[in-house]
Amino acid sequence: MGSAAELAAAALMMLGYPALMLAALVPSVPAFATAAAVTYLADHYLHRKGSYLINRLSKVRAGLSIRFLIRQLLLILLLARLSLADNLIYYGAIACFIAFYGLQAPHGALVTLIRNRRRMPVATRNIDLASRIRIPDAPPKGLLNRSAEKMLHLDLAAVAGILVSAAVESAAFGFYGIGITLGLGTGYVLKLMPYVRGRKTPPNPQKVLDAVDEWLREYKPETVLYFSGSKDSAYQVNMWLETMEQLDSRPLIILRERVILANLAPTTVPVVCVPGGVHLMNMDLSTVRVTLYAANVGKNIHMLRVPTMKHVFIGHGDSDKLASVNPFSKVYDEVWTAGRAGRDRYAIADVGVRDEDIVEVGRPQLAPIQTWQGVPDGRMPTVLYAPTWEGWDDNPGNTSILLAGENIVKKLVKADPPVRVLYKPHPFTGTRSPQAKAAHQRITALVQKAAAERAADSRFTADTAAQDRAKAELAGIEARLAELSGGGTEKGDEAEATRDGLVDVKKHEEIARLRAEWNDAYWRSFPSYEHRVITGAEPRLYDCFNVSDAMVSDISSVVSDFIASGKPYAVTDSAELGVEEFKRQNTAVRAAVILSNSAGELGGLLDAVRDPAADPLAEDRGELKRYLLGPDEPTSIDQFNTAVANLAIKAETRNVGQESRAAAETAEAEAEAEMANAVPGQRASADGEADGVSAG
Repeated sequence: MGSAAELAAAALMMLGYPALMLAALVPSVPAFATAAAVTYLADHYLHRKGSYLINRLSKVRAGLSIRFLIRQLLLILLLARLSLADNLIYYGAIACFIAFYGLQAPHGALVTLIRNRRRMPVATRNIDLASRIRIPDAPPKGLLNRSAEKMLHLDLAAVAGILVSAAVESAAFGFYGIGITLGLGTGYVLKLMPYVRGRKTPPNPQKVLDAVDEWLREYKPETVLYFSGSKDSAYQVNMWLETMEQLDSRPLIILRERVILANLAPTTVPVVCVPGGVHLMNMDLSTVRVTLYAANVGKNIHMLRVPTMKHVFIGHGDSDKLASVNPFSKVYDEVWTAGRAGRDRYAIADVGVRDEDIVEVGRPQLAPIQTWQGVPDGRMPTVLYAPTWEGWDDNPGNTSILLAGENIVKKLVKADPPVRVLYKPHPFTGTRSPQAKAAHQRITALVQKAAAERAADSRFTADTAAQDRAKAELAGIEARLAELSGGGTEKGDEAEATRDGLVDVKKHEEIARLRAEWNDAYWRSFPSYEHRVITGAEPRLYDCFNVSDAMVSDISSVVSDFIASGKPYAVTDSAELGVEEFKRQNTAVRAAVILSNSAGELGGLLDAVRDPAADPLAEDRGELKRYLLGPDEPTSIDQFNTAVANLAIKAETRNVGQESRAAAETAEAEAEAEMANAVPGQRASADGEADGVSAG
């Protein structure tokens, strides 16, 4: 519904119009001017905020143009009630507003035409189109951004001038305002016109498509990551970007929605966004041998129809969810899973995916997670508490925050020998449930209080000089990152971003190096014993994994990923299913310490951290890791590249076979045609010889 300020502004705006009518009927120029100012300001505020409330007014026939028209009509009513109907300003006002609305049509048409012409049939990143076609600069943002609102607000000069004229009974002020409004409106329209003709217009769609095909023929992509989805699903393609960058073959990313391109993380891989199915099907992808699909969506059919490439479902994470065994997966040539668990999952589900079509490739995304070597000498053990959020319903098994969170944190901060606690909640925590939000706030307070008590405890000492140096490093790194991330990289529009969207590889690599350095400096900027609440994008979850010696979490992908570290972990059975049933339902917890809501079992987790040699679940964790994620050697990216190469060979073998078969059929048809042409000639010759013999 919007913030309190937005609600207040909406209320003021809606009350302002009855107030305008009342002021016009009374009549009162000061009251009308005050109510008009309120409606102008409230309208502008809500538009600037992009408020949901203002967007819904058009659904009830109270859209932007209607609101301005009503205010102008009420101003005419005010003039009539002031007995100015025979005054020149009355007729001037009517003529002004008619002319002003006459300018709305060309203005709206020009804005729409410019936007449509600059929306090319494809949008790209890391593809050199600038050397092939001319894409002009985008119009200044001020011309197109919220253009309708800006155009309508130009009536402010006329309204103000007419009100002054009504108050002082002099038409001059009104005509000054009318002149300003019509002059600015005409100027706005004239300013837009150059962008619909001449060199300021982008090339036509066919030229753009031809340029992309020319680039494809030069680049010769071999492996494609194909993705279609909503804005919220962009993470599903982002998680594969680094893997695509590490492929041995030439990679290409094909997206189907512009909103996904806008939310795509930085990458060095060439990207082409093709919203139109016909455009995609006509694109020259003859060199592609393997296409990877991260999601099962309807638009996949536009690529699946191409027989010259092999199609693979790679998904966006292995889990026990039903989505991981979707019967739609039968359409692909192969389905790639992380480990044996994925293969078994399909066998149990019996949805038609054949065992010989499943390939285990590991999880390349988990490469940054370091394998545990035990708690480093001289450092206090660190336990990460990373609960998931409350979900869309009130199932108690969704999160441990509500029933177990405080018990877990209390036991951890009071552990003896002591441990450090890192609390990293899911970013959605508390967004739906007020109870979850309150529990999160109580847990945060517990961690912060324990941190303050430890800081005041003389048993814990810190190297302040080293921390100061680390903080100075952080400041320098952050300044450099801000410099690299800025610098006018934001493009005027999609066409301009396509033209200039070539990644600076050196800059990209420097940013990656600086982020690693930032992470190292961050952990050195405070004592290694300090409890800490970690929110926001940095440090990342995997960074928290690497500095922790154990983790407490809930059923989620966090647990599956943490298993890659080989470290002890505990999972909360918040729904109180019981240990055996909980393990039966959730493969990822079979090597975990299972916690009840009282968290009384935490001692087993802490014992495993302090004495790894006596850890009863160490062997189980190793087996589960191999079962879920595959072997450590060869590395996952090596397995992935091998799978790509093997499937490319299958695709090439199939294509060569088809070409050979087609060539053989062509040769056979030509031979038959030659025989058919030769036989009549031979028959004619034979007939001639016969005739000649008879004549002799």
